[in-house]
Amino acid sequence: MMTVGLDALSFDIPQNYINLIDLAQARGVDPGKYTSGLGQREMAVSSPCEDPVTLAAGAGRRALRNFDIDPNQIGLVIVGTETGIDHSKPVSIYVHELLGLPQYCRAFEVKHACYGAMAGLSMATHWIQSGKAKGRAALVIASDIARYGLNSAGEPTQGAGAVAMIISENPRLLEFDVRNEGYYSKQVMDFWRPNYSKEAVVDGHYSISCYLEALTGSYQTYKQNFISSSSYLGHSGHSGARFLDRFAACLYHVPFVKMAQKAHQRLLEADACIAFEKGSPQMQAAVSDFLARVSPSLELNARVGNIYTGSLFLSLLNFLEDHSDLATGSPISLFGYGSGCAAEFMSAVVLEGASSLMKQHSFRKILSHRKQIDIPTYEKLILASAQADLNNTEVCKPELWNIQNPILYLGTRDHKRQYTTSSSS
Repeated sequence: MMTVGLDALSFDIPQNYINLIDLAQARGVDPGKYTSGLGQREMAVSSPCEDPVTLAAGAGRRALRNFDIDPNQIGLVIVGTETGIDHSKPVSIYVHELLGLPQYCRAFEVKHACYGAMAGLSMATHWIQSGKAKGRAALVIASDIARYGLNSAGEPTQGAGAVAMIISENPRLLEFDVRNEGYYSKQVMDFWRPNYSKEAVVDGHYSISCYLEALTGSYQTYKQNFISSSSYLGHSGHSGARFLDRFAACLYHVPFVKMAQKAHQRLLEADACIAFEKGSPQMQAAVSDFLARVSPSLELNARVGNIYTGSLFLSLLNFLEDHSDLATGSPISLFGYGSGCAAEFMSAVVLEGASSLMKQHSFRKILSHRKQIDIPTYEKLILASAQADLNNTEVCKPELWNIQNPILYLGTRDHKRQYTTSSSS
């Protein structure tokens, strides 16, 4: 059977960020509510000159350059985003141009809240597996700017960034299990963004409930498919072992870090067929399991914030750089969720050398080049960014915000979006 998987992985984030303790103090909130309650430490803040296109193109450029991939080898570009820039024109076609990709190439956008990039990853994988790629690779990018508004309940769970993944035959990082996948879909009103608004509407507690229900449903389907397609008898060769123990690491959609802990507990409960009570031995074991298999891959999420459809893949990037050398040859799980809702549970095997490849272009180097800003500056950026897409606006000037990224959004002129790019990395 053809081997299909992840051959390259990189990301891009805005130039500026804030510390969540500073935000909590400015809002008169106990900082522990953000740092312990949500698990967040820092939050990326986009300027009017940074949008889903610039972030996606920046991540794609890094993936191609860092892993020495010829742009002419890309035959499919999929951008998953819920931060739409146009009702008709997709983010993907701007990215296609900015990266200098060949014209003999499919390029389109996928929208389903935070599930879009996972859907794109699945489509790209099956496109290659079908043989239609004819040896070429797919570029899948998750790019979003999460906005809930100043002084809103969702303010500390904002963020911005993009993750680029190159899917190919004979990959260098991960091999996907293309035989077993779990899906779940259901119409719910847990989170949405009307056409007239730049800010999302969310029913927070209900959304968490929908997430966990979708996780359980997609996991159980994956588990059933896996067991029916193999001679699986349990992790230790007997039917009584926990199915989840087959994974060296479990990665989840991370709108905020503590959500990953809730998700992991739910899967452990699903395997045990009971709900763990607070303070029980099962709950204590679940916390220990989370600290061992999930928590080590959440630093990037805690320092960037919520990037919607790319949040799962920030965890994956973190894991591959820091921990994949301890899991070579082992399967890991990946869970994607998008409000509204759709979910997918899949797995992949870590390939030898993945960690050393990722360390050559460490995500911490990218984080170290950011600039921390104060809360008044952050508020100015948020208010200015709300005007960035107005025709002939004057806020999209890099010199106003001291933005020096190689790919920049210059605003809309005569109702046409304008971008500039330099040759620097």
